[in-house]
Amino acid sequence: MLPTDLTVSAVVERHERFLTLEKRVCGVFVLTQPSVHMETDESPERAVIRAGMRDTGCELAVSGLLGIYLWIHPQTRQQYLRIAYTADLVRENVNRQLDEPVRNVHWYSLGDIRKRSRELQSPVVQRCIEDYVVGKRQSDELLQNLAPIQHNVAAIITNACLV
Repeated sequence: MLPTDLTVSAVVERHERFLTLEKRVCGVFVLTQPSVHMETDESPERAVIRAGMRDTGCELAVSGLLGIYLWIHPQTRQQYLRIAYTADLVRENVNRQLDEPVRNVHWYSLGDIRKRSRELQSPVVQRCIEDYVVGKRQSDELLQNLAPIQHNVAAIITNACLV
């Protein structure tokens, strides 16, 4: 069995549009949110801030835990665990130079995201935004005693929403 792929991401909303980026994954461009794998001893909140800057050039402030999501790729059976946070836009650098593998940054509405569902990196991208729009949130306390997160993936999965 493959190890679980753990990432953290940010859902950032501005005027009913969501921060989205086009990123090359396995040679194909997909749409996703700012997201990263956590570094050793990095908090998930700090990783979210790093993802915003690295992927989009945007400075973010984490506002809370949106949810924990588990998606299992139907062909490979690879498990993808995403810890998603809500974040506020502090500053957007519109003159940013994007590093590979990011090609472009967009602000899409939920309707735009739904229309582009085939382009999404995974169904988790849309699910996170839909949960955000309806006000679903998980308690920050879920992860409180699970640091370092990377060593407690099995415990975190028990609190995940299956997508």
